[in-house]
Amino acid sequence: MPLRTSRTGGAYDSHHRTAGIAGCTRRRCGRVAARGARAAAGHIARAARAKGKPNQERLKRAYGHLLNAAGRVVGQARRFSKEIAEGVKRSTNVLHQLALEGLRQELDAMVPLVKRVMKQTRARIFRGDTRSEGKLLSLFEPSTEVIRKGKAAKPNEFGKMVKLQEAENQIVIDYEVYARRPNDSDLLIAAIETHQAMLGRAPHLVAADGAFYSTRNEAAAKAMGVKRVCIPNRSTKSPERKREQKKRWFRNGQNAAHRGHRLR
Repeated sequence: MPLRTSRTGGAYDSHHRTAGIAGCTRRRCGRVAARGARAAAGHIARAARAKGKPNQERLKRAYGHLLNAAGRVVGQARRFSKEIAEGVKRSTNVLHQLALEGLRQELDAMVPLVKRVMKQTRARIFRGDTRSEGKLLSLFEPSTEVIRKGKAAKPNEFGKMVKLQEAENQIVIDYEVYARRPNDSDLLIAAIETHQAMLGRAPHLVAADGAFYSTRNEAAAKAMGVKRVCIPNRSTKSPERKREQKKRWFRNGQNAAHRGHRLR
């Protein structure tokens, strides 16, 4: 039974000419801000690839331009939301008005997130603070977390941790999406208990990567009736333990663990 972890326009009618002109002017401003943001992003990408203090200053200036552009967009979004709420921007068409209200709700939800990202950026770029509490990694999926698995090619991945639990023949018997990533070692005993509850017996073999290992886990698994525990102890200095981890059954279990975390 593997435990597989992985980390997935509205229209309106202006009620008088002045509002219509103001709306067009602001749309032009929005396009200017967007062009400024794209230009700043290009400068940031080039400066980030270069080294040296002059390039770091260029990077800070580029981020400053980007933050200014983002600030203008946030200000426009807040004004539009307020004007829709107060009826300055409204439509005589019921469906268009509903679309406007929906867009206002989206703006009201997005503006605080953008302001959080701006605050994080100022702290990281201008004050060197990379440990923002509750760091926001995605505007569109705010629950996204950094997942570090120790892979050389992918030291950092982004998303949510998902546990898929399979019995033999890759039959999924349980799954869970974690709001916050737990320690891998805390999942093993619960997985064995789930296997017992679903299939009526303890698994004969348990295989997982080294992150699931602990002396307590190994002892508890054997006490629950597991005959073979294929979880490597990478810090062991015991010659006997090293010999056991080189045995064929252990290596076969580890091959299965590379495709998931297997109990059978």
